[in-house]
Amino acid sequence: MPGGVDLSFRMPPPVFGVGLIEAIPVATILAHADPDDEDGDGISGRPNWVMPPEFVPAHHVGGGSELQLGRFSRKAQVTSLIEQVAAAYQQDMGITNDFIPVENAHPQSGGGMAMGDLVADPEIPAATVLLTALYVRLLQPPARGEQSAQVQRGETLFAEIGCANCHVPMMRTGKNPIPELSEVDAHLYSDLLLHDMGPGLADNRPDGDASGSEWRTTPLWGTRLVGDFLNGQEFYLHDGRARSVDEAIRLHGGEAAAAQQSYEALGAAGQAAVVEFVKSL
Repeated sequence: MPGGVDLSFRMPPPVFGVGLIEAIPVATILAHADPDDEDGDGISGRPNWVMPPEFVPAHHVGGGSELQLGRFSRKAQVTSLIEQVAAAYQQDMGITNDFIPVENAHPQSGGGMAMGDLVADPEIPAATVLLTALYVRLLQPPARGEQSAQVQRGETLFAEIGCANCHVPMMRTGKNPIPELSEVDAHLYSDLLLHDMGPGLADNRPDGDASGSEWRTTPLWGTRLVGDFLNGQEFYLHDGRARSVDEAIRLHGGEAAAAQQSYEALGAAGQAAVVEFVKSL
């Protein structure tokens, strides 16, 4: 990469359950924000207010001509599913579309056409992007795993040591034209807010209003399936550096430092219960 470019190694977040995230009212999310830490618990979750691109219409969640609440991606820097999908086509796959019709040029191409791409732009119509957005909107999050006695104990400890202060177990969606998304409980285990996770997890790359050490609380639903992919290997945190749930918890810092220290103080049995709980989600 050219010198001076901000680099951030990131695992792609799963796309199931994003329809439920989209359906949660802004007021519900903001109710968990405490940017000035007024309650003195050391946790100051705050929203990432982002100006959406012009192609996202005002009637769509996250669209309009004013700052909107970021909900998606690692730093909540994306406000809408239309932008998330359109940008994934253009940036991740190099497929231009009616929303983003210009190629993401290769640094060695001189700023012109992407190297080796001779297809006329845009390559797919808006209808394809919208259908893909509808598809991911309807992807149901995985069901919980077995609720053993150890899992239940781990759930209690998870709340007692403060993990649930950011990994909020449930938020309820508002009214939605899609019945499956309307006024239902979304068990995402996230507050969808930004938290400073300390220098150890910082990538030093800002996104929107998010600083280089802030991250959106990662939803934990579907964690039990992590080991089923990538040849049975487990990868956690934004860059996959943690190879187990236990390691991921121990790497938490910043606003999560108190919860991390409380986890370490539980002892082996308590720690195993918390891990078993997280891996049941």
